[in-house]
Amino acid sequence: MAELRTEEEQVQAIKDWWKKNGSSLLIGIGAALAIVFGWQAWQNHQAQQRAEAANQFANLLNAFSGEQGESDTDTMAFVAETLREEHSDSAYAIYGNLVMARQQLAEQNDPAAAVESLSWALDKAADDKALSLVVRNRLARAQFAAGNHDDALATLDGAGEADAFNAIFSELRGDILLAKGDQDGAREAYLTAREQNQQGRSGVLELKLSDLGVGEDA
Repeated sequence: MAELRTEEEQVQAIKDWWKKNGSSLLIGIGAALAIVFGWQAWQNHQAQQRAEAANQFANLLNAFSGEQGESDTDTMAFVAETLREEHSDSAYAIYGNLVMARQQLAEQNDPAAAVESLSWALDKAADDKALSLVVRNRLARAQFAAGNHDDALATLDGAGEADAFNAIFSELRGDILLAKGDQDGAREAYLTAREQNQQGRSGVLELKLSDLGVGEDA
């Protein structure tokens, strides 16, 4: 009988504990399950978003590699805008706008539109040093082509230490300063580019220096 009472007491103790803690335990379990399934749902959503962005980028490339008719141009503009609006945090959106800007410059001869596309891409690429340098180079060139010389120089100044792009940026700076009529500034920028060039002297750069009265021995 003593043993039975012990069992009965154990059962009663379990019942009492459950009355006290059962609801909070169920809430905890429910919250844990919600977190697990919520995380899985978010992961699935992210994977779906990446797949959609990749598909849109493929559509953009297909339009770009076409005959560049009016319909292809319209398709590229629509897809680039879709990437910006629906997949703004994706690298596909950045690359899509790089492609769009190239088309705006080469095919449409619209540097102002290219500046807008590249400015958006540069903002989104801020956390990727290498990619931001690529975008910054193209943006400065588009601004230069649009006649926005001071904006182009400001874009170059914003690069800071540009690593492998140092010589490229210095030569571009020289081109912009020369277009502004600043021959002394252009000469200095070209000489800096010569010093920074890790691939040896550039024939084109030497011609630019020669036009400014600087010989190869300078």
